[in-house]
Parts: sequence; structure tokens; C-alpha cells
Amino acid sequence: MRALLQRVSSARVTVNGRVTGQIERGFVILLGVTHSDTTAEAAWLAAKVAGLRLFEDDAGKMNLSLADVGGSFLVVSQFTLYGDAQKGRRPSFTAAAHPAEAEPLIDYFCQCLREIGFTVATGVFGAHMEVEIHNDGPVTLLVERDRM
Repeated sequence: MRALLQRVSSARVTVNGRVTGQIERGFVILLGVTHSDTTAEAAWLAAKVAGLRLFEDDAGKMNLSLADVGGSFLVVSQFTLYGDAQKGRRPSFTAAAHPAEAEPLIDYFCQCLREIGFTVATGVFGAHMEVEIHNDGPVTLLVERDRM
């Protein structure tokens, strides 16, 4: 799994003109799933992003976690995180998991974050989404488990 995490002052997802997920201060996670991912990777990734300290303390250092600032998550599925554009001009997405594999893992990832105690808003899996992100910083981090 790959999580592209962005610290935001606010964010929302709209599908067909209807807001399906919205947060104020927190993290937007664009989440990609590959074929070999399991619930173990999803649980590890959820715990990892939940504990990241990417918010500034009074001294201006990134020492505060999302829990420390009372923030929320907005999780958006994004198969294009596994796109490969090394050859040609049209990326290949063969490394991305099929929807039947990916959707349950994304749901499980969100469930893990909720069990930790966070509010989690989401997009709509497989839908064409308009994602409005107000980056704070900007602070953007790619989080992925090294499987070697």
C-alpha cells in the first residue's frame, strides 16, 4: 500500500455535485493498493500515519501528531499511485490491485484508523471524485512499507 499524505487546513470530496467527505484540520490520504497487499499492510500503514508528528508545536517544530491537534483523516482511494510511466506516454496501471481486492483493504485501513480513535471521512470508491485540498505548509509525505 502507498499513502500519499498531505497536511491540510481543510479538504473535501464531491461526487456528482454532492459532498461525500469533508474535514477541517488534518490529513488527506490518497491511498493506493497493489496485488500483494494484505490486512497486515493496511493495519501497519494505519498505525504509522496515525502516529506521524507533522504538526508544529509552539517552537515551530513538527512535534505534534494528528491526535495532539484534534484533527481528522480524509481517505481517498487512488489506483494511479501505482502507475508506471517509465515507458511510452501512457502510464501502465497493472501494479494497482483490482477493485475487488482494493476496496476491502481501503475499508479496512479506514476501520483501523477509526478503531485508534480518529474521525475518518472518505471519498467514494471507483467514482469520479473532485477533491479539494487546502495544503497546510505544504507538507506532503509518501508512506510505504519496505517489503525487502
